[in-house]
Amino acid sequence: MAEEVKKKTTSTAKKTSGTTAKKASTTAKKTAAVKEEAPKAETKKVEKKTTSAHKVSAYIPRVRAHYESEVRKALLEKYQYSSPMQIPALEKIVINIGVGDAVSDAKRLEDSVNELAIITGQKPVVTRAKKSVASFKLREGQAIGCKVTLRGTRMYEFFDKLVSIALPRVRDFRGVSKNAFDGRGNYTLGIKEQLIFPEIDYDKVHKVRGMDVVIVTTAQTDEEAFTLLQLLGMPFHR
Repeated sequence: MAEEVKKKTTSTAKKTSGTTAKKASTTAKKTAAVKEEAPKAETKKVEKKTTSAHKVSAYIPRVRAHYESEVRKALLEKYQYSSPMQIPALEKIVINIGVGDAVSDAKRLEDSVNELAIITGQKPVVTRAKKSVASFKLREGQAIGCKVTLRGTRMYEFFDKLVSIALPRVRDFRGVSKNAFDGRGNYTLGIKEQLIFPEIDYDKVHKVRGMDVVIVTTAQTDEEAFTLLQLLGMPFHR
């Protein structure tokens, strides 16, 4: 009897050891397979990210495509530049809004900041007073306005919207002035109402405000800057 019990215990021990070994081998295979699949999944994610980034970078604004295809050639033929790097181009656009009544009511500044962010698609920077003026009850460092500096794709998109949509909505519009250049190839445009931009809802506007739009170019003279802006579609007064 004792021998039979020993045989049974040894056989059961062998079976249990065999099953545990099989389980251990299967779990090891599964973990190895998971480790092999993990980098593959990561590479797929990276490939998706790269493809999406490639799609975003492939977008070219309409004004920039027009500049690269036609405006550069026209400027080169007219002024006969010795190097393609001398051809004028848009460098940046600065939009500035002065909020004088923000001294008494801070909410007015917040409204202007939100409206400028809606128009440009970029968060504005709050401008502050450089010195105190007692007659205007103004203290040094007090917030009195906001501004945005646009470059790259946003700059071209804003210029296209300004020329194609916003300016034609001005009442009795007959073109912008030709005498607003600063002598260094930069152009300043004054807008009386922010309502000319289609993003602004008239019912939500508390006060009509104007803004200054400064178009900075790489042109060396006002004549070259005028030709550049005219070829890009700026409606100058005739």
